[in-house]
Amino acid sequence: MIPPADSLLKYDTPVLVSRNTEKRSPKARPLKVSIQQPGTSGPVPVSTKGKLPATSCVTDPTKQAEEILNAILPPREWVEDTQLWIQQVSSTPSTRMDVVHLQEQLDLKLQQRQARETGICPVRRELYSQCFDELIREVTINCAERGLLLLRVRDEIRMTIAAYQTLYESSVAFGMRKALQAEQGKSDMERKIADLETEKRDLERQVNEQKAKCEATEKRESERRQVEEKKHNEEIQFLKRTNQQLKAQLEGIIAPKK
Repeated sequence: MIPPADSLLKYDTPVLVSRNTEKRSPKARPLKVSIQQPGTSGPVPVSTKGKLPATSCVTDPTKQAEEILNAILPPREWVEDTQLWIQQVSSTPSTRMDVVHLQEQLDLKLQQRQARETGICPVRRELYSQCFDELIREVTINCAERGLLLLRVRDEIRMTIAAYQTLYESSVAFGMRKALQAEQGKSDMERKIADLETEKRDLERQVNEQKAKCEATEKRESERRQVEEKKHNEEIQFLKRTNQQLKAQLEGIIAPKK
């Protein structure tokens, strides 16, 4: 967070409240006040929301403006060395030169803190929020009604940004879950592919074995068929010779009778 001294929102001089800080109440008035410069440690802003005072109960215009400013832009409180410090928003009207200086300070801080010109940038958002608060302060001093309208615009913008931030975080979480699921699915698929490749190699080995057995069987059956054909041909030749011999003998027996 930007230190209070570097904030674009203009504050009054910090006030030291001389009382017990442990039992302080947000509505209690300080018993003793002494204007001093705070130490080296920076204040921590307190996000307390107050209600706007009724204009009919406030007679002093300056007091009324201060209370409206305190309701719109609450004072900052911090404890340093058991001492309570309070710093209220300045109720001093701004001049044209103050507005020009605010623009120059905004541009300077954007450059010093190396804020990105486009895209999401927390630094740029913080500086523009401070600049908007300062503009609300300046407008509220001149016209409280316009200041309240700007306050509504600011709160609406903050709610919109918070909604987009929540949506973005949900989208990131959803994307991470999907990425983890995809990674898990990828691991499962790789394991399944490895199993299928192993099964494929095993089936290819079985196919090769069966092919070898089939070739061996075909070769063996071919050799057996050749042997049987040779044997069968030899038997046929033997039977033919036997038939010729028997025929010749029969003709020899029959011929003398004629």
